[in-house]
Amino acid sequence: MAGTFGELLREHRIAAGLSMGQLAKLIHYSKGYLSKIENDLKPPTPTVARLCDGVLGVGGRLIEAALHGTPALARRQVLVAGTMLGVGALAGSGLRPAPDAQVVAGMRTSFENLRALGLRTSPMVLIEPLKALQHTVHGMARENTGSIGTGLLRLAARLSEYTGWMSQEAGDEQAALWWTRQASELSRAAGDPDIASYSFVREAGIAFYRQDARSTVNLAQQAQWIGNAGSRVLALAARREAQGHALAGDRYATESAFDRAVRLMDSAQPDSPYPALGPSAPDPLELARGWALSDLGLNAEAAVVLDRQLALVPVTSRRTRARFGTRKALAQALSGDVDQSCRTLAATIDDAAHVDSATVRTDLRQLARTLGRWHNHAAVREVYPDLKRLLSHR
Repeated sequence: MAGTFGELLREHRIAAGLSMGQLAKLIHYSKGYLSKIENDLKPPTPTVARLCDGVLGVGGRLIEAALHGTPALARRQVLVAGTMLGVGALAGSGLRPAPDAQVVAGMRTSFENLRALGLRTSPMVLIEPLKALQHTVHGMARENTGSIGTGLLRLAARLSEYTGWMSQEAGDEQAALWWTRQASELSRAAGDPDIASYSFVREAGIAFYRQDARSTVNLAQQAQWIGNAGSRVLALAARREAQGHALAGDRYATESAFDRAVRLMDSAQPDSPYPALGPSAPDPLELARGWALSDLGLNAEAAVVLDRQLALVPVTSRRTRARFGTRKALAQALSGDVDQSCRTLAATIDDAAHVDSATVRTDLRQLARTLGRWHNHAAVREVYPDLKRLLSHR
């Protein structure tokens, strides 16, 4: 019987009829990296152990070996690894007591509280608490197997995804991509197809705010093609695809993708006990449709749709109101309705100031340039100083 993790991995890989290169490709790691693990030159990470266990179908034996098997990783190294994760790893003579379902539920509640705070305040308030919670949950997942460990890993993946979104809102695209890809890796290890697909939706969102229509469409389509994500995630992927087509000026493809998104959202089942993915707006598809109409140059139509949908958004959802209120004001200005644009902007500025969003500021800058064409207009002169102060804050 194999003694070390590497020996056990080799035994199961050969039994499965896979070469090292084939297994490396299946788990999306390099052959050289996997070779070091199999030859016990490098300890396996919990994520790699879970990925190999899932691909080889060995019922948790590799996960167990990674957690408790090989003595090659010195206790000092384990302590350092735990400290890096911010979880304290080991205390006294052994691991912390295994958490029960109530502890996991409490972690989910902590995440929900941070998400609720994210609706109404700056991402800079949230990023460090989110990182700390993600590291704690991920660290607990490393120490536990079975359903508890898998549940914690799924929660860690969702925390990573949301941390990526808040990083984008803070204007840090590099961190946003890193956290989004971390979410994808954790989701594969946890067997969570929703996060695996939604990570591509998030990357498509980053491309969308860069005005990269082709990448937006390609990434959103990949989200729909991989895995077995639920209808809600597939609907959100089709929604982002539609926005990419609108950015490219393709109205037919935009409408087709939105129609597909509506059908998928109508068939979506209630979400799992884990926090719901994507926007919290009452109808995220129609809000996105209004945005897309503006990108297609149909600004008067866009303003009507956004006006109708924003009336349904709760006042507590300041981030959503700032994002789509700004877009509504921009659509009104671009359609020539300057007075209404200024009224919308005046009602939106307070929300925009509170949520401190880099993505909202992108539209605010475009709005400032557009309204600047009417710099002698009375309504523009009245609201423009507040807009300039908001944009100069950063």
